[in-house]
Amino acid sequence: MKQFSSLKAAFAVAAVFACSLPVLTAQMDHEKPMATPPTPTVYVNPRAPESDPRVGLKAGLYDSGVAAKGIELVQTIAKPSGFAPDVDKIPAWENAAPPAPGAPRGAAIPAPYGTTNSDLAFKGKYVFVGNYYGVNTYDITDPAHTKLVTSMVCPGGQGDVSVYGNLLFMSVEAANGRVDCGVQGFASLEEAQKAQAAQREQMANMSAEERQKAMAGMMANRKPEPAEKDRVRGVRIFDISDVTKPKQITDVQTCRGSHTHTVVIDPKDKDNVYIYVSGSAGVRDAKELTGCSGASPDEDPNTALFTIVVIQVPLAHPELAKVVNSPRIFSDPATGNANGLWKGGNHGEGTQTTSATRGCHDITVYSAVGLAAGACSGNGILLDISDVVHPKRLDAVSDPNYAFWHSANFTNDGKAILFSDEWGGGGQPRCRATDPMQWGADAIFSIGPDKKMTLKSYYKMPAAQTDKENCVAHNGSEIPVPGRALHVQSWYQGGISLVDWTDPAHPFEVAYFDRGPISGNKFAMGGQWSTYWYNGMIYGSEIARGLDVLKLTPTEFMTEDEIAAANQISFKELNVQDQPKVVWPATYITAKAYLDQLGRGDSLSKDKVASIKALVNQAGTDKKAAAKLKGMAGELDKAAATAKTPADAKRLQGLAEIFRKNADGAPLVLASLN
Repeated sequence: MKQFSSLKAAFAVAAVFACSLPVLTAQMDHEKPMATPPTPTVYVNPRAPESDPRVGLKAGLYDSGVAAKGIELVQTIAKPSGFAPDVDKIPAWENAAPPAPGAPRGAAIPAPYGTTNSDLAFKGKYVFVGNYYGVNTYDITDPAHTKLVTSMVCPGGQGDVSVYGNLLFMSVEAANGRVDCGVQGFASLEEAQKAQAAQREQMANMSAEERQKAMAGMMANRKPEPAEKDRVRGVRIFDISDVTKPKQITDVQTCRGSHTHTVVIDPKDKDNVYIYVSGSAGVRDAKELTGCSGASPDEDPNTALFTIVVIQVPLAHPELAKVVNSPRIFSDPATGNANGLWKGGNHGEGTQTTSATRGCHDITVYSAVGLAAGACSGNGILLDISDVVHPKRLDAVSDPNYAFWHSANFTNDGKAILFSDEWGGGGQPRCRATDPMQWGADAIFSIGPDKKMTLKSYYKMPAAQTDKENCVAHNGSEIPVPGRALHVQSWYQGGISLVDWTDPAHPFEVAYFDRGPISGNKFAMGGQWSTYWYNGMIYGSEIARGLDVLKLTPTEFMTEDEIAAANQISFKELNVQDQPKVVWPATYITAKAYLDQLGRGDSLSKDKVASIKALVNQAGTDKKAAAKLKGMAGELDKAAATAKTPADAKRLQGLAEIFRKNADGAPLVLASLN
C-alpha cells in the first residue's frame, strides 16, 4: 500500500505538466513578466469587461461559484475511488506555509486532487474518459442520470482514448507504463525519480531565468530510462465487446510512445483501420526497442525524431497490429532534411518563444475531404491523406504569437482550420488580465483552393482568470448547427467557451460555462481538459472534479430552433480527432435554424423572414403552406446571389433545397453548406 500511495503521488505530479511535456521553459514559469507583443495584423476578439460574471467566482473543489450563459450544467459525476481527490488532505496542503524569503524552497508537495482526467471518446450509449491512471466508462443512456459502468486501472501517461467498433485504443507514453497495466512501475525508475526530485529542488531556489536555462538543459540532455522488457510505450488495444470487462489484445510499441493518437479510416480499405501516433517522450534505448535512435537526422537518417508513426490494425485480427510507416512530414522539400520546419526560438522582439517542430502534438483527420491538420509544436501543418499510410504535407505555417501548436479542428465544409496554442503547457495561468489576447489563443486559418493556409483571426476565451487558475486554449469539437461553424472548447480552469467562427475573420463568443478556482489559497491544477458535443449533449472531462454533463440553452446568439436542428444529428461513435462530415436532413427543423440566422442579418428583411417562418410552422400539416414554400425556392436562389455574406448565401440555398424537396428529410446535397 505504501508503494501504491507513492505511485499515486507521482501521477499527481505528472498532472501538473498536463498535456505537453516538451514545451520550452520560456512558457513554463507563470511568474515571468510578459513582454509587449507586436500589434496583430488580424482581428483579435476583445477581453470581456470586469463586470463579466466569470470574474471573481468563489473557489472550491465541489462548491465553487459558477457562471454560465447558454450552457447549463446537468450533472457532475465525481471521479471514482482510486482516481478521486483525497479530500481529507486538501486543507493541510492548502494551508502549508511557503518558505521564508531567501530560504530553500524544497520540492513541491503534490496537490491531493487525484489523478488527472484527460480525453474522451464515444460509442453508442457510452463515454470513455481517459485518465493518467486508466479509463473510466460511463453509461449516458439518460444523460441526466449518467452512471459509472467500469473503471480500468492502467497507468502509462495521459491515457488518450479512441474507439472503433469493438476496439478501444489508448495512448501510452510515460516510463511507468507496463504491458500488464500494473501499477508497480519499475524499480529502475526509482533512482531516476530521486535525481529528478533533486533537480526540481535545485530549480525551486533559482531565479526565473536560471530555471528556464536549467529546464532547457534538462530537455536537451534527456537520456532514455534504463531498458525494461515489460515496459510499453505506444498504443494499447483492447477488446470492448463487453464494455464492463475490457480485455487487452496487444500493444504496438513505438520509439517515442504515444502522447496522443488519431484513428484514421481509409475509405478504400475496409479490412484495416489506421492510427496516426504523435509521440513526444524521449527516444527509447535501442536495448528496449530495437531500431530506436535519438540521433539528429545528419547522424542517422532513421532517427525516431521528426516523424509521426502510422499503425495498421487488421480488423479481423487486431492482435496483428503493427507499425507500417514513419512518414517524414516535416522535411525540407528542397534538401530532404527531416528537420525542415520551425527550429525553435522567438520570432523577434516581443514575440513568443515557439517550440521546435520535432513531432506533432495532435492530428485531426477529415477523411471526407482527404485532409488532416497537424498541430505540431512549432508549426500548424496541412496534410493530404488520400494515401493514408503515406500522408504528404501540403502547407505549413508558424506564428509569432504561438508557443506550442496543440490541436486543430476543421469547419464542416473543410475550408477553414482552427488551431489552438497551449502556451504554458496547460499547467500555467495564461488567461490573466495581463496576458495578451492573441497568446494562448485559437488561430483561425482559411484554406485556399491551392491548399495554402491564410491567417484570418485569433480567438481567446475573453474573461480574465486569476493567477491560481491554469488556463489556455485546449480541446474542443464542432457543434452541428446547420448554417454555422460553432466550436465548443475547453480552457482548463477558464471553463468552457463556445465560439462562432462562421466568419473566420470575426469569431465571437456565443455561450460559456465557468467555475471558480479549484483552490482559493494557492495554485492548483484543474479545469476542463476536453469538451465535446455528442448526440445533443456536451461532455467535459474536468481534471479534478470528474465528468461534466451539460446542455445548450437559448440565448440571443442561439435559438431553440438552432439547438433542435443540431440535435437531429446522431453519431454511432465519435473520436473528435477523426472529424465526421455532417450532412443535415431537408426538414423544416433545419429550415427554422436557417431562418433564425437570416433574421440576425440583412440578406432578407425581418418581415420576409417572419412570413416565411409562419409558413414553415404551418407546412407540416398544411399542404397549401408547403406548396407556397416550394414556389418560393426560385426567389430564394435569386436572393442567395445578392446575399450580404457568404454564410447567408448558403443559408438561402439550403432553404431553397428544403422547400423544393417538401422537407422530405433527404440529405441536403449542397457540398459547401456549413
